[in-house]
Amino acid sequence: MNDVTTFELVTPEGQLARYDAKMVSIPGSEGDIGALPDHARVMTTLRPGIVKVERPDGADEEYVVSGGFAEITEICTSVIAEQAVPRAEATREFIDKLVAEAEEELALPSGTYDETTIALRINDYRDLAHMLGV
Repeated sequence: MNDVTTFELVTPEGQLARYDAKMVSIPGSEGDIGALPDHARVMTTLRPGIVKVERPDGADEEYVVSGGFAEITEICTSVIAEQAVPRAEATREFIDKLVAEAEEELALPSGTYDETTIALRINDYRDLAHMLGV
């Protein structure tokens, strides 16, 4: 049995983090997932939220993600996020930008988006702002 899993966080801009972890908590679209070493293989989409990483030394790291997906294997937890920042960098302006981008999608011609999905995403962003206290 492994004592650690490799955690990696990637965005379209590149790799944001890669290091060993004891546990990774992921905001899955169907509910939160706790990924431990030797976890069964799972793939999930992400909802906007906070990825929490417990490092082997006991320190915790947190990242705010706007969505994306995650792949969990026995040896690695990979989070591929649309947008992500360390929690300390998740300002009100960051959340407002996410909401504005989603609202711009609603301005597109009908049939080019799923209005319900975008409305839920906007609600998730507002919940995230509340969780972050921004």
